[in-house]
Amino acid sequence: MLPDTIINMGNSTVQHGPMSDRVYLMSMAENDSPDIVSRLDKLSCEKGYTKIFAKVPDSCSPLFKEAGYITEAYVPGLFNGEEDARFMGKYLDKERARPSDPELIDNVLEVARSKAQSPSQASLPQGYEVRAMNHQDANEMAQVYKQVFDSYPFPVFDPDYLLETMEKNVVYFGMTHNNRIVGLASAETDPKSLSAEMTDFATLPSHRGQGLAGVLLEFMLNEMSNTRISTLFTIARAVSFGMNITFARAGFEFSGTLINNTHIAGQIESMNVWHYNL
Repeated sequence: MLPDTIINMGNSTVQHGPMSDRVYLMSMAENDSPDIVSRLDKLSCEKGYTKIFAKVPDSCSPLFKEAGYITEAYVPGLFNGEEDARFMGKYLDKERARPSDPELIDNVLEVARSKAQSPSQASLPQGYEVRAMNHQDANEMAQVYKQVFDSYPFPVFDPDYLLETMEKNVVYFGMTHNNRIVGLASAETDPKSLSAEMTDFATLPSHRGQGLAGVLLEFMLNEMSNTRISTLFTIARAVSFGMNITFARAGFEFSGTLINNTHIAGQIESMNVWHYNL
């Protein structure tokens, strides 16, 4: 199945497609209000999607609430360190609003929060190095993502996509062993809002269990602290003990759960939002 498509809707940015069976308002231009709500509805109805997911400034949230959206996650200061953000969902199918594994999701969150009491002191294992990725790494990066994910909401399996995003606003970081890439992550920066999404974490199976994601995240936090970025957030698989623990231990705060939100690792899954104010 092809990855979902990213389009412009007015001055706003929207992702949609059958893979995640949803419309995602990734970036909202306030001058598109209030028409953006009806336009999202129209696209969803035309395509038969079962969820609309929107990341919106808190000041715009009453418009979405009135249209049937509920707040699933809340991130303080996401926009320029000043205005809060709401991640809001509208379900066009009742079944979509029901998590398939609520007990596991609750268990993961409980464990992650308990682990946050003993913050990670990540250390680089012997023989490993961490660095920013560059254009020459794109082909190998795509191969790593192919080995780790059965499916992904963005076309990270395509070297051309990775190169394109490097040219725009995404900084990729990698863990290497014997000069081969064994782990990856990225910071998708938004200069307008001075925020960044910490995403695309992947570790080859043969190199797991050594805390590499935690080391990589710590390196990324240090790098982002030297920029103008003020707020970081991540959208992590809600059933992943490893990733939720990694972010909790790094000092990220839990923001909420997006129910049945994203097609990743072969199926549509619920996702947890975590945030960190620099």
